[in-house]
This record gives sequence, structure tokens and C-alpha cells, in this order.
Amino acid sequence: MQLYYNPLSTYSQKTLIALYEKQVAFEPVQVSLSTPEGKAEYEKIYAIGKVPLLKLNEDHHIPESTIIIEYLEGHYSTGTRLIPEGVDAARQVRFMDRMSDLYLIDPSGTLLFEKFGFSKHTEAQLAKAEKYLHISYTQLDKRLAGKDWLCGEFSMADCSAIPALFYCQFVAPFSDYANIVCYYERARQRPSYAKVMAEFVPIWEGLMSKAAA
Repeated sequence: MQLYYNPLSTYSQKTLIALYEKQVAFEPVQVSLSTPEGKAEYEKIYAIGKVPLLKLNEDHHIPESTIIIEYLEGHYSTGTRLIPEGVDAARQVRFMDRMSDLYLIDPSGTLLFEKFGFSKHTEAQLAKAEKYLHISYTQLDKRLAGKDWLCGEFSMADCSAIPALFYCQFVAPFSDYANIVCYYERARQRPSYAKVMAEFVPIWEGLMSKAAA
């Protein structure tokens, strides 16, 4: 089983956290989408060209981070249970996963890409991204009151929310939201995310050093 991913990609990080939490063995395959050559090579494997992609064999590929995690939860009983058994509890986890994807990961990516010149956006798009982030901060901060994790136990919802918070520090700091600050610090201490950070943070710092030079 191979995972095609990019260490800096939030959706890749989301999937890596899940794989480490589930203690599932896999072969990591880094994908470079920053060059035409790297993008063209990857599109031979997955025409849409997005990461992550879980390749089970030559005939069975699973794209999209949430669907990959759903597959892992359905086929592996090892490690952390990321989607609870109860119908309502599972629905809450899936809801928070979806909300984090749409209103935390995506808007933080918009602001990050604008800030560092990876792509350009209109003023309306940037304003919308900032609005969504601060709405998300308010809701997450309330939800985390008295909780260690978004849905009680660590779950797919946390796999989704945690990666975006690293980048949010650079584009829309959440320092005024005490519960989120504590939540992210707990996440940094969790072995699955610590392992993800150990790979991508040096790459990120290298990019920032080049940008500042």
C-alpha cells in the first residue's frame, strides 16, 4: 500500500495523522507539484493531480483524505478508532471533519498562498477566507471548552483540524482563542502529529529562509 502525498499539504498531513493513529503500515511516496515535470509525472498516476492518494494496488486507488480515512477505519481495527460506532457520534465526527475541511483548511490555504505569492486572489476572496477562519475559531473555541479533542475522543475531526492550525499561525493567528491555543499544544505533543511535524516543519523553515533571503 502506497500513499502519494506532499509533506506540506494539509490534506496529506491529515491522512498521515490518521495512518499513524491507526498504526497502518504503508509506503510513503512524495509528490512534487511545484514543477511542471513533477505535476505531469504524478498526473500519469492520478489525472486530477491532487494529493493525497492511497494506492492499494494497480487497479485500486483511493483519493481524497476523508475517503481514505473512511477506508482505513472500515478495514483496520488497529490503533485509534477515528470514527465512533454510534450513528449520532459518527455523524458529529463527519460533520466536524467537513467543517474543518471547508472553513479551516481551505480558507487558511487561500490566505497562505496569497501571503507567500503562490497564487493570487481577489479582495473579495481574501475577505471571505478571513471571515470563515474567524467564524471557525469562534465555533472551535466554544466546542473545545472542557474538552481535549473536538468530539471528546481523538477522531477524524482532529485529523482534519490540526494541520491547518500550523499555517493559521502565519496568516490569521488564533492567540486570542485560549481553548484553541491549548488544543494545538496538545496536538503538538501527540505522537502522530509530532511525527508529521518532524517531516514537514524543516521543509517549511527552508522555504521561509529562502523567501527571506
